[in-house]
Amino acid sequence: MQNPYQQPNQSGALYQPPLHQPPQPPQPPQPPQPPRKRTSRLMPALTALMAVGAIAAVTAVIMTRDDQNGPPDPSKPLVAGWKTVANPKYGTSFDVPPDWEVLSPDVFSGHADDKDPDKILIGHTAPAFYKSEWCSIDANGDGTVSDFPLGSVGTKGAEGAKDTTEIAEKNAPTWVYAAFTQPDKSVVKWDKPVEYTTKFGLKGTYVKARSEGAKQPNRCAGDGQAIVFGFKNSEGAFAAWDFYGRTNVPGTIPDSLIMRILSTVRLTPTTATPTPTP
Repeated sequence: MQNPYQQPNQSGALYQPPLHQPPQPPQPPQPPQPPRKRTSRLMPALTALMAVGAIAAVTAVIMTRDDQNGPPDPSKPLVAGWKTVANPKYGTSFDVPPDWEVLSPDVFSGHADDKDPDKILIGHTAPAFYKSEWCSIDANGDGTVSDFPLGSVGTKGAEGAKDTTEIAEKNAPTWVYAAFTQPDKSVVKWDKPVEYTTKFGLKGTYVKARSEGAKQPNRCAGDGQAIVFGFKNSEGAFAAWDFYGRTNVPGTIPDSLIMRILSTVRLTPTTATPTPTP
């Protein structure tokens, strides 16, 4: 389908009206055509869509901590040279490599039901992205370009959960389904829950999920994975840290790096009473 914003090529000749018509006045220059629309799965304050910029490749760094001086300052990264991602709403912080893109805490990133775009299947706030424009495509040729990241991390509330295991078991497969396999749930697989304690001493449970054989209707589609860590914040409310990203492609984020990021999850004071999120 032709891009409606793209102007056809013009020949060098000017159009000449028939001789029986009066001379036509010169036409004013046409204003520049608007750029192609871009969409992403980011919503500040759960409303408007926004786009994010591209970022570079992952680099290796070393975990540092001085236990002799007590707990580390949660406002500073636990990993030398990394960035801290803070979510005051849920009282959490964690670190990501320096080439990840960190967005503000009021940004919501989620995945909607493909059959009902108004229905959010799952999402998180204060997200960070690795290669946020890893793959961009105008799937139906209508001029709207959708951007897909290679990976993303964030935190969310988990009100109503009975324990941290339930949080992890429920959310990890949902991330994989929502991001990579819709409408096919049969290709989503997940592991048994694992009890885990972060470098900060935060105890909880994580579950790893993945897709095996996701359909590829376009060059951006394919298999992916997710890891969700359920825990309680400083207010005693259930919350979740999560990662999701593509697999089996060049640049796939290795499990070792995902677990290093997870190991930095820590508690900070909350700024408001958490409210439910999808």
